[in-house]
Amino acid sequence: MEYDNSNRGVLFKNDRKEKDTHPDYKGSYTDGNGTEFWLSAWLKKDKNGNTFMSLSTTAKEQVHSQGMQQARQSLQAKELDDDLPF
Repeated sequence: MEYDNSNRGVLFKNDRKEKDTHPDYKGSYTDGNGTEFWLSAWLKKDKNGNTFMSLSTTAKEQVHSQGMQQARQSLQAKELDDDLPF
């Protein structure tokens, strides 16, 4: 029997955090429709000093599409630079 990952996710401590704006934890999540998301979490404190996590999700497909678009734009710019007038 195959394990159902629907509506489940994981977070791991971000050992590559270099700036305060980088998430403290990173991971992934799969919703009930099977759509996969990247999951980011930041440790924050409320006005009473209690620690909580602030979460953000980004669809993996969206990240893949943006990366492909940036790669295409970079390649097109390089091709334009290679067009010498002589």
